[in-house]
Amino acid sequence: MKPPPEPGARTLLDIGEFCTTFLRAQPASCWDDRAPDMEWTTRQVVAHIANTLLWYAFDFAAGDTELSTADVAVRDDAEPAELVRTVSASVRLLAALVQTAEGDRRGWHPRGRADASGFAAMACDELLVHTDDVARAAGVPFAPPPELAEATLRRLFPWAPADGEPWPNLLWANGRIALPDRPRLETWTWHCAPLSEWEPSDSGCA
Repeated sequence: MKPPPEPGARTLLDIGEFCTTFLRAQPASCWDDRAPDMEWTTRQVVAHIANTLLWYAFDFAAGDTELSTADVAVRDDAEPAELVRTVSASVRLLAALVQTAEGDRRGWHPRGRADASGFAAMACDELLVHTDDVARAAGVPFAPPPELAEATLRRLFPWAPADGEPWPNLLWANGRIALPDRPRLETWTWHCAPLSEWEPSDSGCA
């Protein structure tokens, strides 16, 4: 089977639109509920999504050496609608950087020197998995289009199962669920450097 294209600006924008549409539809009453298996409320989870994407934009723009001179902090006491707007703005900012990046550009990340597709994929993963955290807090189903989950899964977790549905596999790779033939992961990581640098001997999980 031909692997899906590596995530880029278009994938990030599509996932951002899908997730923010879902988040906007959640009632105000659920925004202070605690997400399952987490210490954060829904409001804090959404603020974290925006924070992380802004960090990614800064780190990608700064280059492949860590630059820790700036603090990025999204207020987690903001109104839900404003938090979702902040997520949308951070998606567009990172997507613009990904779209215009030179082919060999890298940015610093604790888990590797990520290229444009690596930053796009990490942002997609943050959006999808944490929106699912919000959905579980609200007690409503959430499932992205399979092709979007598949592109994110294959770029960040090349060791993940190739059989089965991509969305459960992505949740498994992030340590969120068990699969019928695989226990829930206690530790996990992702591969954000170019896929050409991945060694098959690296399983990425415990």
